[in-house]
Amino acid sequence: MTEREKMLQGKVYNSRDPELLERYFSARSLVKKFNDLDAELVLERQEILSQLFENIGKGVWIESPFFCEYGNNISIDEGTFVNMNCTFLDNNKISIGKNVLIAPYVQIYTASHPLRASERILANKNDGAPYITKSLPVTIGDNVWIGGNTVICPGVIVGENVTIGAGSVVTKNIPDNTLAFGNPCRVIREL
Repeated sequence: MTEREKMLQGKVYNSRDPELLERYFSARSLVKKFNDLDAELVLERQEILSQLFENIGKGVWIESPFFCEYGNNISIDEGTFVNMNCTFLDNNKISIGKNVLIAPYVQIYTASHPLRASERILANKNDGAPYITKSLPVTIGDNVWIGGNTVICPGVIVGENVTIGAGSVVTKNIPDNTLAFGNPCRVIREL
């Protein structure tokens, strides 16, 4: 099993694996090109995003700067808007539905590490990463609005027609048709 396969299956993997580093460097190059382009160069920006992401739907608009880890683990469906300064750490799949609004400084994380330093840090590095990493996918349903400065943690599923208030830290799944906010984020009421 390759390190990428382990990563996508939620197993411990070596983030310094040559195949993963190659994709990481490629993503960094594409992200830099995207972020350096003038806003009016819409077609060029869309072309870069189509090279970067696994899938990008019609009418997706992403403001720069934008940041991601690999890019090819990100799928965004049609009509979605991602505002400036968002970070998607796609060590696992990030799937975003249709007509989603993502405010500035939203962070979506898929990577995780053991809580105890004695379990997290490797004594024998063997040219690999000096720490343990696993990852879980994140899924965001259709018609979701995510407020600014929200953090979505590994393994979370946000249902359809959800509004998440600004500054939330989403550590658990959020059901369809709800308003949720807070740290930790919790459902406030149905919509």
